[in-house]
Amino acid sequence: MISSSVPQIFSSSRRENRARRAKSRQRRQGPARFLWDEMADDVMERLAFVRHEPERPLLIGLATGVLAKTFNTAPQFFDLEAPYPEIGFDFIAVLGAFDAVNDLPGAMIHLRNALEPGGLAIASFIGGGSLARLRSAMLAAEPERPAARIHPFVDPRAAPGLLQRAGWKDPVVDTHTLKVRYSSMDQLVSDLRDQGLGNALADAAPPLGKAALARARTAFLDAAEDDGKVTETFEIITLTGRRSLAGT
Repeated sequence: MISSSVPQIFSSSRRENRARRAKSRQRRQGPARFLWDEMADDVMERLAFVRHEPERPLLIGLATGVLAKTFNTAPQFFDLEAPYPEIGFDFIAVLGAFDAVNDLPGAMIHLRNALEPGGLAIASFIGGGSLARLRSAMLAAEPERPAARIHPFVDPRAAPGLLQRAGWKDPVVDTHTLKVRYSSMDQLVSDLRDQGLGNALADAAPPLGKAALARARTAFLDAAEDDGKVTETFEIITLTGRRSLAGT
């Protein structure tokens, strides 16, 4: 259960709904999954580098991709802000699921506690340097009274403190960026929804009106380069750590 002292920025039901919608959208022809693939491939590289061969892995989130095939394990979905239903895993990967969590330090503690002593965890999600072009477009859409339409994201500079508060051993924080080019704002929004990154804010703003939406589309394309495409940035934060051998 989430402590009442934790600000409720995100809605758990809306977070679950966007995941269900993303799973449905993935059944269509040609859905976007570049962020999912990037996260999953990065985790595989990290496992190979540290020579960790999981015997009891747990995969959480939609972005598990190649990991699910490699370990022949289906991804799980449950409340990340509550103790996990099982414990004793030697490896846990949480991919694309920590971007809309109210109590992130608490979620990190639950993640650590679900590991066996010495177990490894890797969590990857988009961070504060993401979606600058879309943010600017949303501000231009409602210049006088802009509504909250894009999630606040974790600043990677705050991530080391989160890991320390959660008691992780050997914590490491890495970031890297993906640049993706778009000919329209609508395609960017569609890609976000395909990958479970739709709005999960507790106080959701009403849909943009026709005039506001037109302003947003125009503002987005105002940032286009010579070929008419806009470069959008996705910052990926990856947190890596272990549970101590003492099990603390």
